[in-house]
Amino acid sequence: MKGAAVTEPDPGPEARYRRRLRGFGYHLAGYFALMIVLVAANRLLTPETPWFVWPMVGWGSILAIHAAWVMGLFDILGPRK
Repeated sequence: MKGAAVTEPDPGPEARYRRRLRGFGYHLAGYFALMIVLVAANRLLTPETPWFVWPMVGWGSILAIHAAWVMGLFDILGPRK
């Protein structure tokens, strides 16, 4: 049939959870790697002003939302389509 949409089979809840968890692991690793760089840059360039705290808190809050999503806390809002 020409133009028919091809749908992939549902991978199952375990596979979805593993994919979410792997993505969160990458996000967490990137967060810690960049925070190490920012703290070191802050200590070397402007030790009297702790500006690294702002990106740490901002990105940390997004990381907390990502963790809640991985744990399934947003699944109560309705089924995914």
